[in-house]
Amino acid sequence: MSTPSELSAMSALYGNRFATEEVPSREFPVTGMSALDAMRLVAEDLALEGDPGRNLATFVTTWMEPEAQQIIAQNLHRNFIDHAEYPRTAEIEQRCIRMLADLFHAPGETTGARTQGSSEAIMLGGLSLKWNWRTRRQAEGGGAERPNLVFGGDVHVVWEKFCRYFDVEPRIVPLQPGKYTIGPEDVAPHVDENTIGVAAVLGTTFTGHKDDIVGINDLLVRIKQERGLDVPLHVDGASGGFVWPFLYPDSPWDFRLEQVRSINVSGHKFGLVYPGIGWLIFREVADLAPDLVFKENYLGKTDSTFTLNFSTGSAMVLAQYYNLVRYGREGYTYIMRNMQANARALGDQLEAMERFELIGRHEEQLPLVAFRLSGEHDYDEFDIAWQLSAERGWMVPAYTLPPDAQDITIMRALVKETMSREHVDTLARDIEEACRTLAAKGGAHESERAKMVVGSGH
Repeated sequence: MSTPSELSAMSALYGNRFATEEVPSREFPVTGMSALDAMRLVAEDLALEGDPGRNLATFVTTWMEPEAQQIIAQNLHRNFIDHAEYPRTAEIEQRCIRMLADLFHAPGETTGARTQGSSEAIMLGGLSLKWNWRTRRQAEGGGAERPNLVFGGDVHVVWEKFCRYFDVEPRIVPLQPGKYTIGPEDVAPHVDENTIGVAAVLGTTFTGHKDDIVGINDLLVRIKQERGLDVPLHVDGASGGFVWPFLYPDSPWDFRLEQVRSINVSGHKFGLVYPGIGWLIFREVADLAPDLVFKENYLGKTDSTFTLNFSTGSAMVLAQYYNLVRYGREGYTYIMRNMQANARALGDQLEAMERFELIGRHEEQLPLVAFRLSGEHDYDEFDIAWQLSAERGWMVPAYTLPPDAQDITIMRALVKETMSREHVDTLARDIEEACRTLAAKGGAHESERAKMVVGSGH
């Protein structure tokens, strides 16, 4: 029998020491290991995870060009916040902000910031709304103790987090069966002198549609004219901010509308960058509450900062700039139209099965298919999601909608850049086969239902 030292030598020569040895998992290791062993250990753990190419739940980018990956790898060591040491990185951030402001039709000079994602951008945008409202109330001689924020039940959970973390009353407009976004008639009853702003969604995570942003803007313009209340509109474009300018360029939702004062967008979604990168863009410099801006000279140069995070990597900022100059309007339009074409092809095949109802497929929508079962079946949408995952490895989420549409269950297949027409055809066949299997066995077993992951993804 080989001694431990001989086994160690053989594993180094012929294979992996963790082929038979338990991996470190509980206690801090006493000794280290070779770089090769550490790399293999991590790689073999990750081999047990799902295939990102078949993850149709997540909006987050799962593929970038090799050249972009090279830029990322070469710049992981740069601390973005250190503008004194890395001034060109700071300049590239400002280029991205100016380009996005142009894409969103900002009327003149503006400002903004890169963030860790849309969650941080929303927190900052919400704080700016709150503090600007407080300044207005104080100038009017009114109280500033009871701020509220109006938004629909179709928002990301981060909006409720913002209200809880920063002591703002959330005035949430409930959804309705058959109506999964909000409009001016929903917002109007909730706006008063304590409203710091209204948040509207461009591309919901539930069905991929947008709130009636034009209608909400027009309502807020009338309120300003008739009641003297200047209530700003923030557009949560986390998913849609990199889609609508290219698929629906003539559809106004951005700074073309008078009351839209700030917009957030996730570069790591349809901006086609790996996580995490987000952007917050203001209509004009005055829309950024000055109390949010800090002057600091911690790293040898006086800078103005207004992000919640401090030290963070530069790589994704540089990757975003790479994409903006690599693709331009023409390239982004080409990519978005390809995704939209494949989403429509998948929708056509689902409709042809005569089992499903598609949700708002003829409206402006993200490149995805939202659908639900029609008619009576011995199985439901959760069963289909489970069967697809268990049989074919597809991650197609099933979930119930927010109140008051909580009795509605839908599925959503997100069509991304790497999903080819062959993938679409294969997915459609697999969905049909999953339904046949479920019809034969009468739905998923209770033990399978207990393992289901539910939710609308992120």
